[in-house]
Amino acid sequence: MSESYIQNLFAERIGGSQYGRGTAIYKFEKIKRAKRAALAARPGAEIIDMGVGEPDEMAFPDVVAKLHEEARKPENRGYADNGDQVLKDAAARYLDRVCGVTGVNPDTEVIHSIGNKAALAILPAALVNPGDVVLMTTPGYPIFGTHAKYLGGQVHNLPLTEERDFLPDLDTIPAGVLSKAKVIVINYPNNPTGGSATPEFLDRVVRFAKKNDVVVVHDAAYAALVYEGAPQSLLATPGGKDVGVELHSCSKSFNMTGWRCGFVAGHELLVKAYGDVKDNTDSGQFLAIQHAAAYCFDHPEITQQIAAKYSRRMDALVQTLRAAGFNARKPKGSFFLYVKAPRVAVTKDGARIDFKTAEDVSQWLITDRLISTVPWDDAGAYLRFSVTFLAKDQADETRVLDEVARRLGAVKFEF
Repeated sequence: MSESYIQNLFAERIGGSQYGRGTAIYKFEKIKRAKRAALAARPGAEIIDMGVGEPDEMAFPDVVAKLHEEARKPENRGYADNGDQVLKDAAARYLDRVCGVTGVNPDTEVIHSIGNKAALAILPAALVNPGDVVLMTTPGYPIFGTHAKYLGGQVHNLPLTEERDFLPDLDTIPAGVLSKAKVIVINYPNNPTGGSATPEFLDRVVRFAKKNDVVVVHDAAYAALVYEGAPQSLLATPGGKDVGVELHSCSKSFNMTGWRCGFVAGHELLVKAYGDVKDNTDSGQFLAIQHAAAYCFDHPEITQQIAAKYSRRMDALVQTLRAAGFNARKPKGSFFLYVKAPRVAVTKDGARIDFKTAEDVSQWLITDRLISTVPWDDAGAYLRFSVTFLAKDQADETRVLDEVARRLGAVKFEF
């Protein structure tokens, strides 16, 4: 690419004059490249992809039929802006029925989103000024923090460790950081750890927010994908609606990742501020998609069927990894299994491979065992396995997991 004045015009937030010149490779791109290289080296081989972070199946047929029905209505063809009443009402019913959140006013306390990612990108503009601090958990989904930094804010990371059941320690925040803190972002069930919030933890977060004048943003993308008990909601926690908002999505709970639809609910003024910024950001999701999403929120049994499949797969994957030496424990929700990465692998022929990071392990698993995972080195070295791997049916699930067992069984791991 030839040099031009354009090179010097990029915003500092994305690298300024050095934009595009860096050689660092994002870890997901490294994984993609490793997959391509492994397949090139072994044409026709099967890579078992346990790194993918989205459902392996389509939306249910009745949901697709609802979209088709709504897309044929002329009144749904135009700009949706901040939505109509259909999704708002369904979201309020869903919060009551599924999450135990009573008394939500759909007119003032709910608004649609074009998925949680878009909501996490919009909310900082309503809350963050230069110098403000955002409290984020690590490892975690970085979008809110990225946009906060775009706006001149700062991010303080709270490590999620196995010893604390992947719940952040709010008592470790330095006083100087806390005095500037504006927002805390939490995500439960958690990506990537699979950790779940407890009622006690959410109560602690509410009290923390009130004491320190902090807004709570709960990214509840996996809220209803639980294997035991009911979903834990910030808004169902006493005082929760007074301190924050909760983000719900159809992507994971209803196999609708590409549909990009969800909602933001909670404190009336926060919802209004989100809507005002959103109104200057997008023109709303297609009303037919919103109405199909509303149908889903009125049919939570869909999520229950999806969660049952993931639970079955998770049981089998935990058993497979434990047999290979991993200290795998079934999480209470999400479709992620987060396990400590090994330090050493010894193959049957006696070859010893030492690993310095989880990324080293992940690259070796793709290249040598043809198993794709996602590495995390943010708070210890861990691998994220996902039970959204491709399988045609339950028999094929068994085949895939038997193959994982065979490939890992030929290796002795040291931790």
